[in-house]
Amino acid sequence: MNNHEEKLWNSNYTKVWLANFMIFFSFMLLTPLLPIYLKDTFGADKHMIGVVLFGYTVMALLSRTFSGYIVDRFPRKKVLILCFTLFFLFFAGYIVAGSLLLFAIVRTLHGAPFGATTVSNSTVAIDVLHPSRRAEGIGYYGLSNNIASAISPSVAIWIYETTHNFDILFIIAMLVAALGMVIDCTVKLEPRELLPDKKKISLDRFFLLKGWHLALNMVCFACSYGVMSTYVAIYGREKLGIEGGSGVFFLLLSVGLILSRLTGNHALRDGKVTRNATIGVCISLMGYLLFAAVPNAIGYYGAAFIIGLGNGHMYPAYQTMFINLAPHTQRGTANSSILVAWDTGIGIGILLGGIVAEHLGYAWAFWMAWVVNLLGVSGYFLASRGHFLKNKLR
Repeated sequence: MNNHEEKLWNSNYTKVWLANFMIFFSFMLLTPLLPIYLKDTFGADKHMIGVVLFGYTVMALLSRTFSGYIVDRFPRKKVLILCFTLFFLFFAGYIVAGSLLLFAIVRTLHGAPFGATTVSNSTVAIDVLHPSRRAEGIGYYGLSNNIASAISPSVAIWIYETTHNFDILFIIAMLVAALGMVIDCTVKLEPRELLPDKKKISLDRFFLLKGWHLALNMVCFACSYGVMSTYVAIYGREKLGIEGGSGVFFLLLSVGLILSRLTGNHALRDGKVTRNATIGVCISLMGYLLFAAVPNAIGYYGAAFIIGLGNGHMYPAYQTMFINLAPHTQRGTANSSILVAWDTGIGIGILLGGIVAEHLGYAWAFWMAWVVNLLGVSGYFLASRGHFLKNKLR
């Protein structure tokens, strides 16, 4: 049978795709409104809001560091269902949290099952894809994130403006997550070779060492995105006079991501992984340059679409490269490695962007984001691309 005739949207892949959509829909349903909730319910100031929300990111990063090894070492479906169950149950904690401290504890701990669930679900998605459609399937899998992230904030704002009741949002998020867990329970996996236990603790249990070149690039790309995505709303309002423009900004970003994933997946299916990565990093670099160099509505909205186009090509290509550098017994580690690199870059971007913006202004923060992105692109062309082509396993 011709490779291109192998079915991509088999029942198991469709199920994990839908489950991933529900993970991110439930997550993004709360994200844009939590600062308002913390301020209105507990009287939290800006600093405290940042501390509470940053804890979730840190815990997700820590859990992803270890979850790759866990999904390789133990039966993946059991790990996935356990993590998904904890992810959905933690939403109930938001409802019963009666103080800022308790809410902060629940929110921080919730990051652990979120990080572990995203790693295990994406690893299962790779398992249920035919090898000839794996790269293409990775690209389409990311659409579930993008679509959920594009529509759920608008749904959340509509629900809140209609009801002015945060408990309803928490309940809906919990029910959506529970539905995703139920769907994943019906996925059928073939028996596989488990990662043999090692007597000595080694770094490659938790990080794909052959992917460190790619990981450094990803840290740079994520750092740029962290600066832009965190400060784009306040920059648009205070410096460009664009009120409420961040919603349109992220919508255009999502449209760019979706379009590029749809158009780039055929190239991934044909094995043109480095071609997609090359196109993606170059387009994103131009987008960040436009954002920094053209401080008006054209640069603001145009950059969103262009960066979306670039990242939609770049990220699935990089994920495919991570997977292709790893034996099948380390798919979970490969998946967690790229996510850890992305989370690390986002965190660095948030911190550096805030420091630069406070002392030098937003314009310098966005120029810094472009320079860091340029470093990542340079590293890709000078080292990472050649390293991948030399060491890839498939």
